[in-house]
Amino acid sequence: METVICYVSLGSNEGNPEENLNEALARLETYGDEISLKAMSGVYLTEPQGPVKDQPWFANQVIKLEIDAEIWAAAGFLSTCTAIEAQLGRTRQIPGGPRSLDMDIIAWGDTVMSTDFLTLPHPKARKRAFVLVPLKEIAPDYVFPDGTTVDEALSAISYRQEGFKIWQTPE
Repeated sequence: METVICYVSLGSNEGNPEENLNEALARLETYGDEISLKAMSGVYLTEPQGPVKDQPWFANQVIKLEIDAEIWAAAGFLSTCTAIEAQLGRTRQIPGGPRSLDMDIIAWGDTVMSTDFLTLPHPKARKRAFVLVPLKEIAPDYVFPDGTTVDEALSAISYRQEGFKIWQTPE
């Protein structure tokens, strides 16, 4: 079986964020051997970063998945993530606003691509501490396809470490 390593960023700040993240993981687990959870970061509470600042802090987490590449392509997996978001109540009424669940593919192996639907690696991943800090936790030696390490990406951005509060560590 040919597999690909995929990193996904999860975020939630509506309803019960902890439950939303856990439910997203549970729904991914229903795919059995096709999608296998290999690692998950702790859950971090982070300040809203988008244009809507007056909203609850986000619960953010990064997961590492091993995906059966003979069954799944990146675009199909993104469609599944979007469906899981919708099943958990995600609406896209306010760009950058509160959401029950956000699932972003950060990287799909070494794939570099850009379509109307999907860009890999995620074009904003290297500028988001709420992605890089948990990514570093589970993949400290991760290297983006262009050769940038997670440490280099973190040192290139300015963020307030105190803007991160560890909320839950993986068991």
